[in-house]
Amino acid sequence: MSSKRLSTPVFKAYHQQQLMMLPPSLEELIAPNHPARIVNTVLDKIDSKPLLSAYRGGGSSSYHPLALLKVLIYGYMTNIYSSRKLEEATTQNVVFMWLCGMNTPDHNTINNFRGKKLQGPLKFIFVETVKLLSEEGLLSIKDVFTDGTKIEANANRYTFVWGKGIKNNKEKIANQLEALWSYAQGVADAEMKDTTPTSFAEIDSSKVKATIDKIDAVLKDKPVNKRVKQKLGYARKKWPEALDRYAAQSAIMGDDRNSYSKTDTDATFMRMKEDHMGNGQLKPAYNMQISTSNQFITNYTIHQNTTDTNTLQEHLNEHKRCYEAMPTVVTADAGYGSEENYEFLEKEQVTAFVKYNQFDREQNETIQGKQPFNADKLFYNEQGDFYVCPMGQRMEKKGTYERETTTGFKQTITRYQAKDCSRCPLNGVCHKSKGNRVIEINHNLNRHKRVAKEKLQSEQGIAHRKQRCHDVEPVFGNIKGNHHFKRFMLRGKEKVTIETGLLCIAQNFRKKNAIEVKKAA
Repeated sequence: MSSKRLSTPVFKAYHQQQLMMLPPSLEELIAPNHPARIVNTVLDKIDSKPLLSAYRGGGSSSYHPLALLKVLIYGYMTNIYSSRKLEEATTQNVVFMWLCGMNTPDHNTINNFRGKKLQGPLKFIFVETVKLLSEEGLLSIKDVFTDGTKIEANANRYTFVWGKGIKNNKEKIANQLEALWSYAQGVADAEMKDTTPTSFAEIDSSKVKATIDKIDAVLKDKPVNKRVKQKLGYARKKWPEALDRYAAQSAIMGDDRNSYSKTDTDATFMRMKEDHMGNGQLKPAYNMQISTSNQFITNYTIHQNTTDTNTLQEHLNEHKRCYEAMPTVVTADAGYGSEENYEFLEKEQVTAFVKYNQFDREQNETIQGKQPFNADKLFYNEQGDFYVCPMGQRMEKKGTYERETTTGFKQTITRYQAKDCSRCPLNGVCHKSKGNRVIEINHNLNRHKRVAKEKLQSEQGIAHRKQRCHDVEPVFGNIKGNHHFKRFMLRGKEKVTIETGLLCIAQNFRKKNAIEVKKAA
């Protein structure tokens, strides 16, 4: 056993009830490089008049909107999204206590401010913060990278309405109504000759009621099958109500969607990526579109579209509304490469580095070699306006027709046909149709593709394509992966747009703070 004497441990002073003659202020407790100071400094610089104008005079005093905004934005910066947790933070967390000046708003006040008071002014606040960051040289509002992601709505995943289901149910009612009418004709043909409706293709509750009344009238006092009587009674009771319900559901859904959630009617069911393999399931969600510069978000919009293709024009028009000009350069992936979008970008004189859907496959010689007879591989004589098939036969122009997309955009399609494929040695390999080969060509889209390909393969285009991968995509990864925002807290498109604005401001402040910390290191 060692003969050395063990030293007595020494502890720092611990006097929990000790009073301070001059207690420290909250200002002293916040470190000079703390992220909350970014929130405080930037928001104090912006014009707060739009925020103040959301309040009416009279009644009891309100919490200052700037204090509530600072609490919300710092909450979104630090993964605190719940109004109840924000309420708790204002009484327990020194940083929140400093930001709100020792005020203690409850969760109802915070939620009311977030869901209602910010509806008008938040976009203005976002734009003002972006302009301040732009003046510091941290970002550009002229050269942007655009992409989208789907974020789950705050809605029940199992209460939904499908457009296809509405269509099928209406068709079933129409078919059954037509069967009842045919039965009535068989029983009382002479009485129904002048009253036969032209078609049951389009039906509504009033038409169903009128038709059933006519059937009842002609079958009165006649021997009628018992099942038909039961069917007529069920139809009179259930079908008009069902058709009114389908009409209301169709009105909610609109022409641009094929589904919606019953608990958040603005949310559309979208396929969500649940893991790195892209496996997932349909969930009520919103399509969040952003534009970035140097990983700062310069613009955001919320859409109900399941794909990115039909969101670009609205998104860029919002950029124009906010900054009074379109961006001069836009870079985006193949999800935006449609004829309609290319036409829009060309009209607005925007330099676009936007892929079309086959661009990446065209860069792979192995893939291209597997489809040597595709229409895009055939030689086209522009002066003579004809194609040449793989065996050297001319494919003459047969005419054009217009095709309308789901958005109402009209495409001009030209048809070309070979003269005689019957004795061609490539028959059955070159094409699968029984007669002479016919191809359909969209010349305007092909022109846009050629222009896009030239831009994308230029030195500037390659640089922008590389930059896109580590400019806009990491922003989504940071929001959803690092800060765990994968489901909105609020319901309805307007309120979801507010939450998106808070997310975007928080992301920009986090990025600014990271840059300042790096400079100070």
